[in-house]
Formats: sequence, C-alpha cells, structure tokens
Amino acid sequence: MLSKARIAVLVSGGGTNLQALIDAQKSGVIKSGEICLVISNVDGAYALERARNNGIEALTITRRAAGSQEAFEQQIDSALKERGIELIVLAGFLSILTGDFTRKYPDRIINVHPSLIPSFCGKGFYGLKVHEAALAYGVKVTGATVHFVNEVPDGGRIVLQKAVAIRKNDTPETLQRRVMEQAEWKLLPRAAEIVSRDIIKTRN
Repeated sequence: MLSKARIAVLVSGGGTNLQALIDAQKSGVIKSGEICLVISNVDGAYALERARNNGIEALTITRRAAGSQEAFEQQIDSALKERGIELIVLAGFLSILTGDFTRKYPDRIINVHPSLIPSFCGKGFYGLKVHEAALAYGVKVTGATVHFVNEVPDGGRIVLQKAVAIRKNDTPETLQRRVMEQAEWKLLPRAAEIVSRDIIKTRN
C-alpha cells in the first residue's frame, strides 16, 4: 500500500476544526492522509494542546519572533520541508500567506471559509465578521467552502461547499456555531481526504 500523504495543519486559536480533522482521521473519514504536524502562529493557542493530546508534533512560529513576514513564512516552509509535508490545511489560521509562499505549494494548501464563496469573503472577512455580514445583508442561506489557497484571499479554486439555512432569530454567534457543526467540520475532513488521495495518485 502506498504511504499516506503527510498533512500539516496551521492554526491560530482553539482548534475546533483541527479536532474535527483528528476525529475524522480516527474514524476513517481521512484514510489517505495523516496529520503529522500542527503549527500555530499564536503562543499558547489551545489547538497546540489538542495536537499534543493526540500525539501530533506541535510547533509555534510567530511573525513577531521571526521579525518579518518573509522570515515567518521561511520558518514555516522549513518546518514543512524538514518533515516531508505534502498537504497544508489552514484551520482557523488567521495570518494571510503571501504569493511567495503559496506558489511553492500549488493545489497543496486548502482552507475552510465560513460562507458560500464568492459571498462574504476576501480581505477582512473572517470569524464572526463573516456571519455578521451575512445577517446584515439578509441572505437566507449561508454555509462553508473549502478552497485551494493562492495569493488572493479566499480566491483559490473551490473544492467543496455546503449550504446552511439562516434562521429568523439567528445571531452571529448562533449562526457561526451551526455553520461549523453542519458544514465546516464535515467539509474540511472530506476535502483533506480528496486532496490526500490525489497526492498519492500523482506521486512519481
């Protein structure tokens, strides 16, 4: 059997999407890939604890400590290359990666965004801001999208999408939770499996 695709997950916070990936790996939803590394750009992020609790190597690499965006990205790139990482999953990673970085990994970086792209996406749309905008605009359906990452924020090719209905009394917080539960936590593991399977197929 061909060896599994080696996955790194980049995080900034609590790591709920990371937990969904870990759970999916344990349950067999992700069977073509293996999470080998978690990198946080925030000191003390709880996602690091989730990684360690599951026997996954966890690193902190911050832009402040690196001194510049270029040095920050170089440190991440070095950590990935040293461990033979083939797929990068952005799971609540709140640092925008430049084109210099993303061009090194064409169709090998995926991100989950809490809306149906092209709605409510791009620079400035993250976290609760996305759900606030959806409610303010009055849309009846929102959802989540997993897409490949390029130099344009939320601009890469779409891998998977799932719609979630907006309810009459929704707040940004209730909508955020439902989008995570009904869409993000389901889509991201499925997309990781799809891309991992493709990586195995295309290895020389």
